[in-house]
Amino acid sequence: MSVSEPHRRGHRRRSAGRGQVQQEQPGSEHTWLARTCDDLVRAPAGGQRSAAAARLGAHAADRDLQPHDLVSGVFAAARACWSGSPLESADTPASVHERAAALLDTAHSVVVAALDGYLRQTRAELARHDTERTAFVNDLLTGRAEPGSLAERAHRYGIRLSATHTVLVARTARLTADLIHRVDAALAARFGEGNTLTTLREGDLVCISAGGLRGIGAELAHLLLAELGAEGWQVAVGRPHPGVHGLATSLDEARNALDHAAKLGFTAPVLNAADLLVFPVLLRDRDAITDLVTTVLGPLTTARGGAQPYLDTLTVLFDNQGNHTATARQMHLSVRAVTYRLDRIHHLTGYHPNEATQRFTLHAAVLGARLLGWPGGAAGQVRDQRSVTDSDHAP
Repeated sequence: MSVSEPHRRGHRRRSAGRGQVQQEQPGSEHTWLARTCDDLVRAPAGGQRSAAAARLGAHAADRDLQPHDLVSGVFAAARACWSGSPLESADTPASVHERAAALLDTAHSVVVAALDGYLRQTRAELARHDTERTAFVNDLLTGRAEPGSLAERAHRYGIRLSATHTVLVARTARLTADLIHRVDAALAARFGEGNTLTTLREGDLVCISAGGLRGIGAELAHLLLAELGAEGWQVAVGRPHPGVHGLATSLDEARNALDHAAKLGFTAPVLNAADLLVFPVLLRDRDAITDLVTTVLGPLTTARGGAQPYLDTLTVLFDNQGNHTATARQMHLSVRAVTYRLDRIHHLTGYHPNEATQRFTLHAAVLGARLLGWPGGAAGQVRDQRSVTDSDHAP
């Protein structure tokens, strides 16, 4: 990916009213600004002067001038106007003071109106740029646009359609346009202009990254941590794939990783789709995984209190690599209570997680249950384990 700064940020020099790129001669910016500011500070007060000053600000934004250029231009014109008005013999200190105050008031009103026009034009340009970029990303990831047009627009953003790219998705309820802009600028500063393209799509932050960039997932997580704190967001990184279809595939992988993490209760800030490939495999044959869950775990529904306490126990046990003490601590139970539950699971299902030949089957069934939301709507909810006592499950 490679893209120039004017293309990336959407700032191009345009003529005021026609929206066309204007070719400027060296030094013409200074001449144009000085002449326009001089006309404004000499113009009579009123709505026409304010409107003209606002147009000056908008035109300055189109020409990539900075706000301080406007302020300097107006006060330089005011100084020239004052220097060109020599004192008369009839002037008194009061009249000179009055003329100076009037000139300062004029300069102030022109600056205020010009900066207002500048800011309005800048916001409009950013909104237009965001709209265009969002539309481009949507067309790129859905592949619905005409190939020739898509290739032309891709070049503008530094994307080579035949190259390998990775798509990252960040999900949080607190995304804003300003946050997207700050993240986009920070990623560009960190990895170089044109190597990332960040936008908002279907409520998620979507970042298209050039293939081979290392640490971009961690950097995006670092930026979200600084912006939003440690809670309420998660990043998923799709696998790198070549071509337009590869972009859509990488996006689907990242979004599916977030969906699976929500169902499975994974709280890691950064998820790599490559680490979660087993879950699409489990769901690919839904009938088979459903049969596995009901066959292996179905007998738990006959226990007092239902299957959920036992399912939660197995989930925490597998998360802790079979460590009974860590499982008991996390569930606020005694080690004896955990051992008792595992024995009940063995008695009801015939499977025990301590048996090497049975552990994988049980683990796959537990993961499938969480992905399917089994049993019923309560499967994805974590109950307060302290409400389930040993006496609830006594034979």
